[in-house]
Amino acid sequence: MLSQNTIEIVKSTALVIAEAGPAMTAHFYERMFSHNPELKDIFNLTHQQSGRQREALFNAVHAYAANIDNLEALLPAVEKIAQKHTSFQITAAQYDIVGTHLLATIDELLSPGQAVIDAWAEAYGVLAGIFIDREEAIYQESEQQAGGWRGKRAFELVEKCRESDVITSFVFKPVDGGAVMPFKPGQYLGIYLKPEGFDYQEIRQYSLSAAPASDRYRISVKREPEGKVSNYLHDHMQTGDRVELVPPAGDFYLQAQADTPVTLISAGVGLTPMLAMLESLTKQRASVNWFHAAENGSHHAFAEHVSQLCKQHEHFNSQVWYRIPDAADKAESRFDHEGLLDLNAVKDTISDPRMQFYFCGPLGFMQYIAGQLKALGVDDSRIHYECFGPHKAL
Repeated sequence: MLSQNTIEIVKSTALVIAEAGPAMTAHFYERMFSHNPELKDIFNLTHQQSGRQREALFNAVHAYAANIDNLEALLPAVEKIAQKHTSFQITAAQYDIVGTHLLATIDELLSPGQAVIDAWAEAYGVLAGIFIDREEAIYQESEQQAGGWRGKRAFELVEKCRESDVITSFVFKPVDGGAVMPFKPGQYLGIYLKPEGFDYQEIRQYSLSAAPASDRYRISVKREPEGKVSNYLHDHMQTGDRVELVPPAGDFYLQAQADTPVTLISAGVGLTPMLAMLESLTKQRASVNWFHAAENGSHHAFAEHVSQLCKQHEHFNSQVWYRIPDAADKAESRFDHEGLLDLNAVKDTISDPRMQFYFCGPLGFMQYIAGQLKALGVDDSRIHYECFGPHKAL
């Protein structure tokens, strides 16, 4: 429990730290990687270069300071971060390292005095304890499930399938021949790679793109132009190769009763968590909408698979938007709408006040969809989304 004096000091200095903003987080990461370069095997250095991870840290620190007297308001964010941390196998000792460099950064950049440093040390200790306890609970939950495990586990690539010009699927089975733990449709899988030519171990999280199976996991990965790991997987990963995986995690997943109508909305590779949900909704009694946007037919993954699912299940409704369809797309009627995904075109199918909405895609697309849903009167409790990479509020 934080002392009132600590709460007052942290809240009173929150604005100063907020004003330091990017300079503070840049200094923190440079300091930490200089003193503890082993952490480069954990942090996504691509996000470091783009500034996304630094922005996420700054937002987290500021949110904590602003809500230090109301920690319950932070619980949703704590859960999201804790889930991601377990995918990186974060330990209590690493929280000590981060705390040391965070406090040193505040001292070196702001020189606020020992009373402020002590208050932030106490506050950080409480927050770290919350994360450590929650993450340990997640580790134990994964370990105790049927087919579960703790830490990294060796898997073999048993199938590699090109789904579109830019997306390829990878199916992994455990080398030990055992079962795998179930997951909640929408969650992701942590993959660890350090092949020849990589300076550091690379850890990525990819959404599981098929309904849970007892002996395998499937991910579907988009080739990113500058994506070190995605290009390696597309160009070099072959059946028979081995990787290390950690248990599925994530706080974005399907939560719908059999009589709850659901709408799944995606763009590009954002369809991967949606596909796991769709396959898991075949026994749903209520209506299920599948709304997907793609550049054109060459970029549209799983088109035939989704089409077949919708034909087999009368409560499924599929609508597809192509932003720039080509002549073949038009000749073969591969899409339903041209241009951007416009929910007004299908508003009659989403008017049920009980309907739950799940969506995923590029950030701009998700902001666009969230804005449309709110304009249509959908309240926040029915809106669920996933950001690839550091989380952003829409």
